[in-house]
Amino acid sequence: MNLIVAVDNNWGIGCRGDLLQIIPEDMKYFKEKTMGKVVVMGRTTFESLPNKKPLKDRINIILTKNEDYAVDGAIICHSLDELFERLKDYDHDDIYIIGGESIYTLLLPYCSRAYVTKIKNQYEADTYFPNLDQKEDWELVEEGELKEYNNILFQFTLYENLHTLKMA
Repeated sequence: MNLIVAVDNNWGIGCRGDLLQIIPEDMKYFKEKTMGKVVVMGRTTFESLPNKKPLKDRINIILTKNEDYAVDGAIICHSLDELFERLKDYDHDDIYIIGGESIYTLLLPYCSRAYVTKIKNQYEADTYFPNLDQKEDWELVEEGELKEYNNILFQFTLYENLHTLKMA
């Protein structure tokens, strides 16, 4: 499994249900990585999507404790066991965790790769991603060139989970 996230200097990912920044090149990168793949998210992340509709041309899986939750065009799972049972139908490398904070934290140990867009700034945030630079089992393996959009510097990076890669 993979995950994909954009973080600021403090590993913040959102504030009041919105992304910290909208960077068109990051949106394009997200689309390229996840198109035709499986995206796993929590209910709050799903409800923050444009028009509260599943992402087009992807298999959308929503993890929620709400037993009554239903969405046309999405698979709903209510537990980790149910999620993992559903994910058995898909190639491990075709699964992307896309948020939010609690889903990232819950599924991080099961992910092999983390595609992290680092936004070189600090914003007001109320949701965070675990700082992979402080985690022994995660290693930064790729750093793209520094890019700029509207005076915002950002960089695509790739981390690998040393623990899951040893098991593979």
